[in-house]
Amino acid sequence: MKDVAAAVAIALVFINYLPYVRNVIRGKTHPHIYSWFLWTLITTIVFALQVSDRAGPGAFVTLAAGMFSLTVLVLGFRLGKKNITRSDTGILIITLIAVGLWIFAKQPVISAILVTFADLLAFVPTIRKSWHQPNTETLFLYAMNTLRFVLVLYALQNYTIPTTLNPASWLVANSLFSLMLIIRRRTLAGQVPTRV
Repeated sequence: MKDVAAAVAIALVFINYLPYVRNVIRGKTHPHIYSWFLWTLITTIVFALQVSDRAGPGAFVTLAAGMFSLTVLVLGFRLGKKNITRSDTGILIITLIAVGLWIFAKQPVISAILVTFADLLAFVPTIRKSWHQPNTETLFLYAMNTLRFVLVLYALQNYTIPTTLNPASWLVANSLFSLMLIIRRRTLAGQVPTRV
């Protein structure tokens, strides 16, 4: 059953990301390049951590997500808007420091904590951008990622902090971000422009 759950989760990666990639190409979705650069880097690290701790088929879901993150990053450089603030650059630097600390940690639990912290911190530029412009993200990706991370957690064969912390954190993060997009879209749609 865990192999089936992993296969379904990998299929969900493709189902989730293809509309996102399509929307980036069409100019409807504007990925924040700092977030997607960091996610590509960190997803690769998380995959290595999961493989080293015998995560089983669930790790291949992480690999598939990393490949799509790289695709979005490349498209973001070519087609995305460079909506970068000083706070975004600060987040980038802090995240890279956390990743650097991971390299020297040499301890799986500390590494998992550092990488998950960095991974979630990389979300901040996208959250900031989406708070002001909630229609520049594809809600479907984040809503379906919630389901995907439920399946990833189920598909893991070895439940340890290094194998479960990242997917469990992203289950919560995707749920909350999806809810934020829905609320912000409704709030902004309900605002009536004032006449001067």
